[in-house]
Amino acid sequence: MKLPFKYIAILVIISLTGIFFYQTYWLTGLYRTMRSDMEQNIVEAMRISDYNEMMVRVNLLKKDDKDHGEVSVEAGYHNDGHSFVRSSASVTRPGEPDTTRVLLKDTVTPSSALRANGSLDMILRDKNTMLELATYFQRGLHSGLDIIMEPDIMVYDSLLTIQLKEKGISLPHQLLHIHKGSTPDSTFAYIDTLAITGTTGYIPSPKAVLYDYSFDLNTNQSYRLWIEPITMLVLHQMLGILTTSLIVLIILIFAFWYLIRTILRQKTLEEMKSDFTNNITHELKTPIAVAYAANDALLNFNQAEEKVKRDKYLSICQEQLQRLSGLVEQILSMSMERRKTFRLHSEELEVQEVLDKLVEQHKLKADKPVEISLDVEPENLTVTADRTHFSNIISNLIDNAIKYSREKAEIDIRCRTILTEQGKRTEISVRDNGIGISSEKQKHIFDKFYRVPTGNLHNVKGYGLGLFYVKTMTEKHGGIVSMKSELGKGSVFTIII
Repeated sequence: MKLPFKYIAILVIISLTGIFFYQTYWLTGLYRTMRSDMEQNIVEAMRISDYNEMMVRVNLLKKDDKDHGEVSVEAGYHNDGHSFVRSSASVTRPGEPDTTRVLLKDTVTPSSALRANGSLDMILRDKNTMLELATYFQRGLHSGLDIIMEPDIMVYDSLLTIQLKEKGISLPHQLLHIHKGSTPDSTFAYIDTLAITGTTGYIPSPKAVLYDYSFDLNTNQSYRLWIEPITMLVLHQMLGILTTSLIVLIILIFAFWYLIRTILRQKTLEEMKSDFTNNITHELKTPIAVAYAANDALLNFNQAEEKVKRDKYLSICQEQLQRLSGLVEQILSMSMERRKTFRLHSEELEVQEVLDKLVEQHKLKADKPVEISLDVEPENLTVTADRTHFSNIISNLIDNAIKYSREKAEIDIRCRTILTEQGKRTEISVRDNGIGISSEKQKHIFDKFYRVPTGNLHNVKGYGLGLFYVKTMTEKHGGIVSMKSELGKGSVFTIII
C-alpha cells in the first residue's frame, strides 16, 4: 500500500516543526542556564573582590607601626540552642593607659542553612551550607576590620574589574558604596551613598541591571554594581552552539526538501512511464495492424493477382515494418545506453550523403507537404560518428520538425565546421516553422518520457523518447545539443559533434 504524497509532506512538515521547536526549547533552556551562571559569576566576583580588598588592607596594617589591631570572629551556639556569629575588633596604641580597647562587638544569627540538623560532618558535606558559613565569617571579619581601616572602593573596583574579565565579562559598570540605616526608634530609614566609581564616562542606561552585595553582618553596608544587560555576552558564548544548530537545521531542511523533490520526480516519472506505456502500445499496434490488414487482403481477398494492388499492399507492409523497426531500435537504444558494455562503432561519415538519404525518406513518408532545404559547407564535410546512431539523431530532429509544423513543414538544415576549445567540430542545426515551445517547457524537453503539450494538434503522436535519445547519443559521441524556440515561431535544434 502506497502512502499518499500529501501525508508524506505532512509528516515531513510535522517532523521539521518538531525539530525546530525542540531545538528552540533546548537553546532557550541553555541560554537561561548560562545567563544564571554568569549572574552568579558576577556575584561571586563581587564577593572574591571584597575578600581580596580586605587582604590588601590587612597587608597595609602589617606595615603600619602606629596602630596595632586585632579582629576576631567567633561562631557557636547560645544556651537556647541557636547558633551565632560574633565579630569584635580591638586596637592597641602604645603610650595610652588602656592598652587594649574593644571597639566593636557585632552579633548576628545566621540563616537556617547554618542551623542544619545532624553532625558537623553532614554540614561540611553541604556546599551551600559551607559557602554561607564562609560568607558569614567573611562578613564578621569585614565588620571588625572596617573599624580599624575603612574600605577602599577604588581598590575594590580595580579588583572587581580583574575578576569580571577573568570570567569573560567585559562590560562598562558603575560601582557605589552604600550605607543603610535608621533612627534609634526605627521611624525613619535612610540610604547614604558613601562613594561612587566605575568605568570612566559610563552612565547606566534604563536597561542596566543592579547587583547588590552586602558585606557586613547586619547588611547595613553594601556594594551596589550597575552593569549593562549580559544578554549579548551570553549569546556570544553560545555562538558556536547556535551556529552548529543552525547548520544542522539547514542540513535537515535541505535533506527533507531533497526527499520531497525526489518523491515528486519519482511520481512524475511514474506518470511519464504510464503515458509511455500507453503511447508505445498504440505506436506498436498501429503498424502491426496496418501490415496485418494489407497482408490479409493479399492472402484472402485475391488482391495479389493484380500487380498494382499487390505492389501497393506490399509497399504498405514494408513501410509499416520499417516504422516498427525504427520504434524497436529506439527502445533498444534507450536500454543499451545504460549498459556498461555499450560501445559506439565510430567511422568517418560524409554528412551530405547521410543527410540526403534522410531527407528523401522523410519527404516520402510525411503525411503533409514538406519542404526541406539542405546546406552543407564544405560539400565534402565529414564527421566521425556511429552511422546508425548519427542517422537516428538527425532523423529524430527532422521527424519532430515535421510533426510539430502546421499545414506545411518548412525545414532548414545547415551543416558547418566550427572552431571550439576542443578543436574543429561539426555543427548541424535543424530549423522549423512549427508551433514552438514555451520557455517554461524548454527545460524539460530533453527529459526521458517528457512530451510537450501540443494544444490543438491532436494528430501529433509520440512517446517522449526522441529528444532524450538525441541528447543521450550526442553526449555519447562527446558532443552537445542545444535549442532555441519561441512560441508560435518555430524552433532551432543544434548539435555540435
